[in-house]
Amino acid sequence: MSDKKNKSKLATPQKPAEAAGPQKRQTVAAIPKWSVAAIILFTALLYSRCLYNGLTLMDDDYYIINNPFLKDFSLHGVRAIFTSFYSANYNPLTTVTWLFEYNIYGLNPLPYHLLNLLLHLFNIWLVFHLAEQLSGKKITALVVAVLFAVHPMHVESVAWASERKDVLYAAFYLLSLLAYLRYAASGYRIKFYIVALLLFLASLMSKSAAVTLPVLLIVIDIYRGRKINAKSLLEKMPFFLLSLFFGILNIIAQSDVGAINDLTSSYGFVNRIFLFTSGLSAYIINLAVPLNLSVIHYLPTQNNGAIPWPYYASLPFLLLITWLVLKRNSYRKDILFGISFFLVTIFVMLQILAVGSMLFAERYTYIPYVGLFYIIGQWISNEVTGKNKNRVIGVFVMVIILFSIQAWGRIGAWKDDNTIVADIIAHNPDVYYGYWMRGNLEKADGNLQDALQDYSKAILLNGKFDDSYYNRGIIYDKLGNRHAAISDYDKAIAINPKSSDAYNNRGWAYFESGEIKPAISDFNQAILIKPDYAAALNNRGWAYFKSGDMRSALQNYDSAISADPQFSMPRYNRAALEAATGDYKGAIADYNFLLTLKPDDNNIYYYRGNASMNLDDIKGACRDWNKAMNMGNKLASQMLDKYCK
Repeated sequence: MSDKKNKSKLATPQKPAEAAGPQKRQTVAAIPKWSVAAIILFTALLYSRCLYNGLTLMDDDYYIINNPFLKDFSLHGVRAIFTSFYSANYNPLTTVTWLFEYNIYGLNPLPYHLLNLLLHLFNIWLVFHLAEQLSGKKITALVVAVLFAVHPMHVESVAWASERKDVLYAAFYLLSLLAYLRYAASGYRIKFYIVALLLFLASLMSKSAAVTLPVLLIVIDIYRGRKINAKSLLEKMPFFLLSLFFGILNIIAQSDVGAINDLTSSYGFVNRIFLFTSGLSAYIINLAVPLNLSVIHYLPTQNNGAIPWPYYASLPFLLLITWLVLKRNSYRKDILFGISFFLVTIFVMLQILAVGSMLFAERYTYIPYVGLFYIIGQWISNEVTGKNKNRVIGVFVMVIILFSIQAWGRIGAWKDDNTIVADIIAHNPDVYYGYWMRGNLEKADGNLQDALQDYSKAILLNGKFDDSYYNRGIIYDKLGNRHAAISDYDKAIAINPKSSDAYNNRGWAYFESGEIKPAISDFNQAILIKPDYAAALNNRGWAYFKSGDMRSALQNYDSAISADPQFSMPRYNRAALEAATGDYKGAIADYNFLLTLKPDDNNIYYYRGNASMNLDDIKGACRDWNKAMNMGNKLASQMLDKYCK
């Protein structure tokens, strides 16, 4: 057959045998033109709850709150975003969206959540048109769109500010698929091909999960009846090259920070297989019965090398599903296409290269579920033309209502740090992470006893996580139990010998206990690991000062200030040392700089007044003491009474 005839044949999608002409016309007529708008409006109301969500410590701190790349709103800053890895990822286009929001709205969470929601609404529209193009049926498109819109497994991608990656990559991914379908329908006009390729590039720069698109294009070609030959495969080569490049790029990014987890060494080869099958099974089960949703789904614990039995049952479950698919004759083509769509797009999420400690994540279904929704849509599209129409519609509406109610509840789980932690602990009571997170929140709020209990619980559940010992050590230190603090820092260092923070904190605990030599030894080790560690340099300066080595103390304060010019503590200490050794001009210079950092600190005015007094600048001293007194400094009042009458 000639290429010209092939092109003509591919100008419109193949119609499934069940969709006869008269039935299709009735189906199209039965769908109001405003139906998609209604779905989008309903979803906007449903997800309006996320507009009250905040920015959380669940990755929002890394990607938005403390992201250094968001601080430089310039061409140089944008260039840095596109030429750097950050937090084990490379998604520069997503980061650029945060760059604009951060520099326009600061840390107001509303704009971040609003754009996520708008992207989700846009994606609903795209999913509708993709399903319509593939099936030729508006009912199929409507079913796929509404399931995509409200399925509770998709909440994480929308209601979590950091998951801008998902909704943004999905938008470009879907647009690229639609551009490719337009390319095929237009007789393979090159301009649509280029558009599809550029949109794919934008998707890759939003999230690495987009690497699956080239394989999905082949799946779509097969479904639409296009002959797979050298020409059709060569046509995909630029897509595959981009996919390979960005795939390698993100593996490097993950490897650089040690995010890739060798599950085989932890679980063994056999259990590793069942972790794979159980993750895949979890996605399939939660499609229909999303009852045990959680912010995090952890890998299972082992008991004498064995994992819980449901994980082993996942393999026969998948074999049963495969047998049912192969056995069924009706809708086989649609079923195979939908499952292929799902498997291709979910494949990179299935812990082939394990990242972190998750078995699976709800956000990973955002695009893959479109394939499974398509199967449901094709089945419903044909069933509503028969005698079961009312029953099918009734059941489907009930499912959408239940999914919507559940989605509303899941949106609330992402409201703030407290709701996230509560959700993690409620669904994972035997996992340390939730207690560790709650301990961090309680520590920040000053609830030391509660934090102590949660860190202890986390350690009981996982004695190999160094940060639990480290943070419990901080709590013990604040409670005045130096011995217990040092013991916990010892354990943290034994687990992670490269923890500069643990060495620094243990050194400070020794210092507070009056043990100067071991304190200096720990500060030395912290600085050896992290040479520009300003806090450790400052603390070592303190230790040298206490030991009477003023020269070494001054050198350490100088180094701390060079490492972090905005760090106030070493300037305080250097100014005090300068005043103690008679360098009052140097002390005044440091106090002047400190006032640019902390203009409301009455102690700075008081001590600068003392230094001015020692230089016989009575007028300057009295002015500073008067300022300090007006700000509440009682010692300044005494100096005024003594010298400024």
